[in-house]
Amino acid sequence: MLRNISRRSLLAGLGAVAATGQAFAGAPARSLRPHLRGQKDRLPYFERPEDLLETAGISGDLAWSVADVKSGLILESVQGSTGLPPASVAKALTTLYALETLGPEYRFKTQILARGRLENGVLTGDLVLRGGGDPTLTTDALARLAADLKKLGLREVRGEFVVDDTALPYTRSIDEGQPDQVGYSPAVSGIALNFNRVHFEWKAVSGGYNVTMDARTERYRPDVQMAVMKVVDRSLPVYTYADSDGKDSWTVARGALGKGGARWLPVRRPGAYAGDVFRTLARANGIVLPPARIAGIGMEGTEVLAENSSAPLPLLLRNMLKYSNNLTAEMIGMTASAQLLGKPPASMKASADKMSRWASERFGMKNTMLEDHSGLGDDSRMTPEDLVAALVEARRTGILLPLLKSIPVLDSKGRQVKSSPIKVQAKTGTLNFVSGLGGFITAADGTELAFAIFAADSKIRASLSREERERPRGARHWNGRARMFQQKLIARWGALYGSS
Repeated sequence: MLRNISRRSLLAGLGAVAATGQAFAGAPARSLRPHLRGQKDRLPYFERPEDLLETAGISGDLAWSVADVKSGLILESVQGSTGLPPASVAKALTTLYALETLGPEYRFKTQILARGRLENGVLTGDLVLRGGGDPTLTTDALARLAADLKKLGLREVRGEFVVDDTALPYTRSIDEGQPDQVGYSPAVSGIALNFNRVHFEWKAVSGGYNVTMDARTERYRPDVQMAVMKVVDRSLPVYTYADSDGKDSWTVARGALGKGGARWLPVRRPGAYAGDVFRTLARANGIVLPPARIAGIGMEGTEVLAENSSAPLPLLLRNMLKYSNNLTAEMIGMTASAQLLGKPPASMKASADKMSRWASERFGMKNTMLEDHSGLGDDSRMTPEDLVAALVEARRTGILLPLLKSIPVLDSKGRQVKSSPIKVQAKTGTLNFVSGLGGFITAADGTELAFAIFAADSKIRASLSREERERPRGARHWNGRARMFQQKLIARWGALYGSS
């Protein structure tokens, strides 16, 4: 059972920024088929679930489970104990892990520290930018910190400028199997700026291209020195990456650029990125800093000069679930593990192991083992029955439902059903040839169901080269069919188990 968190406290956390039943254990492992009456016998919703599996038309593996929330009774389970990649549905578990461990009032802090004496505008000592694991830190927030230093009268630093990003372990890429250029798999450490993405823009000019790399927001657009881009004469590969002389060094194929465009590229050196941008913003406030040194600095002997706090944890989690941001999931998940361990976890994988053990102890998720907190990695496995057990318990405490987004109900032609009597709040999960959906259904008669649906063709995924993973052939069609099958199951359950 989730402890020390009430629905009231969770909703209070969200507001700051803008029933008991039978045990799940021992429920039948296959579907309970109700007695059908009248015209229901001729409706497709009442096919045997095993027949639906045979006619799904989706290559690979398919598994699902659904339970009554009030009683916890499994109503239907087809291969429900089969472990499959959950994709971003894993973020629902990360949400529960973070809320219990950190609490709904938790806020991440990014600090500017002085290690030395500040007198008459001169700091005789070091200035430290200390990351606190905030996944939502932006250029705007760094600009406010620089302005705060100006208000304190700081003009000169006679020591070093240090960026401390050791609050969380460094990971070069959330999933090393992803192409270098995809923004959804950046590096992770104790500091992140703009979701550890740098903005690359190009415009065709006479004889070549104008190229910029910056850390833009709506208010600011500081150029970045630690990430560089070179246009080269080739067609493929479109991008190459190298860690060269302490910089993220990119090349891009001239043949792929056209007249102009822009995209966000992942940052592999988060501390250097944040330090680079903060130096520029400090200089705009009359404070000249030396190049940043990346190092761990203890709090002993330091003074806090300025501080930025994130929004409360529930808002961060709601946005994480809505936009499915992988970096947010990893940083929040590792922060939760650090809270339990009393120190930073040894690695992202070690933290995911800790979360998996926690899930086993809390919810009986014995067949779930995750390699990260976002679901991006191929080796993570979760069973539908495991997730449904956690969802049933989470619904009783009321802490997850307010954070999940509404999923539109579609008809057989993929069109949204307006004023649908069935309401769905869930977390989606999508990778190439992997599709998942898990959450809650409220039927027309008010019956609440918890469900999980996982589909994956691991053989096709394993056959893809690293570069093919950005846009592989056939993936869009496969994922579309998987989503339509999810809708078919939702319609079935709403009619079958939610009819008075």
